[in-house]
Order: sequence, then C-alpha cells, then structure tokens
Amino acid sequence: MNILVSVKRVPATGAKITLTPDERMIDAGYLSFTVSPHEECAVAEAVQIVKQHGGKSTVLTLGEPDAEAQLRYAMAMGIDAAVHVVTEEGGDWEPMPTADALTRAIRETEASNGERFDLLLFGNESADSGGYQVGIRVAHALGLPCVTGVKSIEFDGDNVIAKREASGGGWEIYQVPLPAMLTVKEGLNLPRYPSVPGRLRAKKRKVTTLHYERGEDGLKKVRLRTPPDDGSQVEILGHGPSAAAKVVDLLEELELI
Repeated sequence: MNILVSVKRVPATGAKITLTPDERMIDAGYLSFTVSPHEECAVAEAVQIVKQHGGKSTVLTLGEPDAEAQLRYAMAMGIDAAVHVVTEEGGDWEPMPTADALTRAIRETEASNGERFDLLLFGNESADSGGYQVGIRVAHALGLPCVTGVKSIEFDGDNVIAKREASGGGWEIYQVPLPAMLTVKEGLNLPRYPSVPGRLRAKKRKVTTLHYERGEDGLKKVRLRTPPDDGSQVEILGHGPSAAAKVVDLLEELELI
C-alpha cells in the first residue's frame, strides 16, 4: 500500500486569532503552529495502515519554509518520506493554486518513485481557513474517486470502504476502487504523540523540496472575519458565610441538589 498524506501548517488550536490590518490574512506574529487536527488523524491512519498491510507512506505540504517542522512531526509519528512545496513567507495560497501545486507535486513524486499512490488522505478542511475544497479539487484533477468527511477506513481487496456519519445518526458507507482520495475528519482515530526516538530520527530524514509558480486564484478573498467575542458574565453572590444561602439557592435552581 503506497499512501500519500497532505498536511497544512495552521495556528495552534485554541490560540487567539487576530487579523492583519487589511483583514485578509491571519497575523501570525504571536502564534505557535501545528498540523491541522483532521490531517493529524490522517497521518496516524496512514502509519497504522502501513503497519497492518505493508507498504510505505509520504507526507506532503505546501507552505512557507517553517512548514518543514510539520513535515518532520509527521515523520516522527511514523511517515516514511516528506515532500515540501515551498512558498514565500507570510503568504497563504487560495484553494485553486494550492490544489494545482499539490497535484503537480503528486504527479512529480509518482514519476520520481516510478509508482502511483494507492490512497491519498487529505483533511476534510483546514483548521484555519476551512475551505473544504483542496482535496476534492486534487481528486478531480487526478481523476480519482473521492469520499469526504470520512471517519472509518477499511479495505476489501482492491477497494477501500469509507464510512462517514449521516445526518440524523447512522453511517453512510462507500466502496470505491483504489487508487482513491479520502478527506478525513477528526475522530477517525486518536493520534499519539511522537516518541523521543521518533523525533530524533525525523530530524535526520531528508525532505524533498519543490518550487512552483503560484497559479491563478480564480476566487478572490475579500476579507476574513473573526467570530464575535461573547465575553463572560460574573455574578457575585456575596462574601463570606453570608453567601452560603444564595449558593444553596443557585444549586437548587440548577437542579444539582
């Protein structure tokens, strides 16, 4: 089984997001970065599939030079090889040029290795921009069947069985022939942190770098908007022993006593 996983460098989950003055980019000056959570599950799944069925795995990203850290994190988790489509610092490509560049990188990697990828795993959407587009666009460009929102992966001969949650409960089950594209969601598995030996090995591994000109955007980003801050409300019930009765009243109101 020859598997490719695509990951994206995104601000750490839970970080406070601020925008640049033109409101078109995330101000990353004070942020730490990580692998998008959906894609971390994709990495863990690829490692597990190779352990069970044999084969090899490759991680691919498009991003600025610092995104190499996310590739090495994936290799520390157990991925065999890494490919980095390097972009300029401070820029985030739109879905169309991103998909075009990743498609070129996949084809170039397949040609270099002399074999096709059997399974491509992308995140269902990135944790920052949430475009829901790149995996589908790449699958279309490569002529591959694609199932989105996947939370379970099994194999039946030359077919992959992909399951995703159905609205109202239950599962939608798809059987598609390999090679195929699956975009996966968090909850597919429970990724484990890389071991110290894994991190040390990953530091020594080679990362293949590619450079492409940015293609046409097609869609134009007008602006980003952060969710409103709901704030918080605090009610002081009193001070010292005199507040005890009000605390009891509140617990009764909440049906906790």
